[in-house]
Amino acid sequence: MTVANHQALKAVFQRIREQADQRKTADTDGAVPKITIGMATCGIAAGAIETKQTFEQALAERRVEAQIYTVGCIGHCYAEPVVIIDHPDSGFAPIFYHNVTAGKAKMLVRQFLIEGDPCFEHIYGAMETNEMIPSVTEFDRFNQEVRVVMEKCGHINPEEIDDYLVSGGYSGLAQALQMAPEDIVAAIQHAGLRGRGGAGFSTGRKWALAREAESLEKVVICNADEGDPGAYMDRTIIESNPHQVLEGMAICARAVGAHQGIIYVRAEYPLAVKIMTRAIAQAETMGILGRHIFETDFNFRIKLFQGSGAFVCGEETGMIRSIEGYRGMPQHRPPYPVVNGLKGQPTVINNVKTLACVPPIIEKGYSWFRSIGTEESPGTAIFSVVGDVVHAGLVEIPMGVTLRELIFDICGGIPNQKAFKAVQIGGPSGGCLPAAFLDTPIDFDSLTQAGAMMGSGGMVVMDEDTCVADVSRYFLDFTQNESCGKCTFCRIGTRHLLDILERITKGEGQDDDLQRLQDLSLDIKKGSLCGLGKTAPNPILTSIRYFKEDYDAHLKEGRCPGLVCRPLIAYYIDLDKCARGCDACVGCCPTNAVFTTSTRKKGIDQQLCVKCGECVVACPPEYDAVRKVSPPHLVPAIERPAQPENAEDA
Repeated sequence: MTVANHQALKAVFQRIREQADQRKTADTDGAVPKITIGMATCGIAAGAIETKQTFEQALAERRVEAQIYTVGCIGHCYAEPVVIIDHPDSGFAPIFYHNVTAGKAKMLVRQFLIEGDPCFEHIYGAMETNEMIPSVTEFDRFNQEVRVVMEKCGHINPEEIDDYLVSGGYSGLAQALQMAPEDIVAAIQHAGLRGRGGAGFSTGRKWALAREAESLEKVVICNADEGDPGAYMDRTIIESNPHQVLEGMAICARAVGAHQGIIYVRAEYPLAVKIMTRAIAQAETMGILGRHIFETDFNFRIKLFQGSGAFVCGEETGMIRSIEGYRGMPQHRPPYPVVNGLKGQPTVINNVKTLACVPPIIEKGYSWFRSIGTEESPGTAIFSVVGDVVHAGLVEIPMGVTLRELIFDICGGIPNQKAFKAVQIGGPSGGCLPAAFLDTPIDFDSLTQAGAMMGSGGMVVMDEDTCVADVSRYFLDFTQNESCGKCTFCRIGTRHLLDILERITKGEGQDDDLQRLQDLSLDIKKGSLCGLGKTAPNPILTSIRYFKEDYDAHLKEGRCPGLVCRPLIAYYIDLDKCARGCDACVGCCPTNAVFTTSTRKKGIDQQLCVKCGECVVACPPEYDAVRKVSPPHLVPAIERPAQPENAEDA
């Protein structure tokens, strides 16, 4: 491939962008209010479709002129459905409304769009400084983030390529086509970009190896096989800004000499599949993908491959086998995919987030990227923060921000005035870190030294009511089910680990179980073939190291400190708080374990109780009479009457 003529390529790209701008301007009327609605999976799950339909209906009924603009996820998943209203006649800057139900949608049309009242009590924040409403400030969360990958997420329509072009999209590709391929590789190397899929390997080094490989055909694969529990970064990026991923793939292909690209995305992501399929088609129609990109000699086609949902297919060689039509099972390395990958061709496999970092690096320069983050971990990290945290959602922060800043300052801390207990970083391959590590910087090396790992970006926050032994059992159950079974250490070893953990959480643990867990975990890490087996014991090893008291409580006292493990807990009703004659808990009990005492108060038959917890939910908050204890023998003795009493006796 030759370096494209600078002036000719610039003219072609300028023409494409101007045409996009003209189409967008023709479809947009800046004189009418603009209603932006987040329609990614998180928004749809929270009711965004109904919210959008209600806005459309209310605008039609009241004959109000306004434009409804659908976008992806802006990161505030806890606030969905999210609506941003820009009313040009109001004098207010764009206003962010959270949890906009159908009822709120009708109210906003009537009170704000018609009557001019922005409904202060429902405003969550402003998208920029708003002098008209001094009490409404910009989101401090946005000020604490640095958005490189997510800069356009929640601001553009992911199903319209014109939005991406007008906002500066594909400038990086146009610039890359004016560079020698080796210069593109050098720029990524100088930027210090490391793989965002979990391993943190140098992206520039991987590209250099692929470029040096002698082959007429090379392949670029985007790894969107996101399978960690609680992780949804890749899915959201594709649903919110697919073209930045496509642009990153095209730049990679130009750098390594590839003409074929594949996006491997799990079929459980139907919206991501739909949006990415449309994005590929639009890019091909406009000459941005396919043959003679931007009228140059560069050809690059991308197809989408839907995976069946096996977690192990996120591993490079397992993914390649899956694409080739075989069962997704990891292979021995070397040779590595960059030398001998898909059908024997040199293959570069990069994560969604890694590829999305590439266009801004090429456009703004590697020095700009290096100015963000730390020396060894430049750039930003994207986390899906879930669990016991006030503001769950997607956050993009500079590398080096501490866990404390992320969890408490950016995501609002622990709800219900509970104490922080642990954070699980890196999904089932990561580790549990206690409060002592809250000041640990978030970067590849610091987290590894602490016993966790960056992983793909999943972060589960846990409060004081968490049972760490049960958390380890949960993650081991996941990895054991997802083991491909190829190597003995992973197939059988994780089964034994899970058996021991299940025994402990049932209160049937043996004295040497902790030592057995540790020894077996180390053997599995050493003997497993791929990353799934090598990292599966991480939650166990870190939880024993930092939360040994939780295991000791199960083993030595038959007690679950977090009141989670069902065999070790029991429910009872505090008679001093129980309201005479209230039957809320009686009606919800699936096994008729709740009975009425001679004083018309309630008790729980421990022989019938299945510990579902429905009585806790049903008990009116003003009474708060249901109690949960561990171990079960702490339940006060309450005898069940031999026969139910009738109203006359009472």
